[in-house]
Amino acid sequence: MQPRATRAGIVEAARLWIGTPYHHQASVRGVGTDCLGLVRGVWRDVYGSDAEMPPAYSRDWAEAGGEETMLAAASRHLERIEPSELAPGDVVVFRLRAGVVAKHAAIVASALTMIHAMEGAPVCEVSFSHWWRRRVAGAFRFPDLNEGC
Repeated sequence: MQPRATRAGIVEAARLWIGTPYHHQASVRGVGTDCLGLVRGVWRDVYGSDAEMPPAYSRDWAEAGGEETMLAAASRHLERIEPSELAPGDVVVFRLRAGVVAKHAAIVASALTMIHAMEGAPVCEVSFSHWWRRRVAGAFRFPDLNEGC
């Protein structure tokens, strides 16, 4: 059964990815994914197909180009919201260091947790701590979100 475009459905879909090994540029649940692949995979799980296929990208793509590629892509397919409005099922994009482009993404799972993929670890649900919150570069909501169950 395909998860629905509800907050609960998005979180449910993201949690199905927990334990998937990290693999740069991948987006295959249970096989391998990176942070972008996780968001793409949850989108596919909820909507049935990819929103767009990203071009090949290197691990240092953000430093090399200096363009806000991840924020631009998120803005094309997701609804931008204020970080203060974040709720379970929303997507958050991070700027890991001041002065560099945003290049990490996660899905909010609860008021206190998020689900993400980082190099060297499988997809996991972790604390959405102050360390992460102060690095938020953009907050987004899946489109046509049915607020009901």
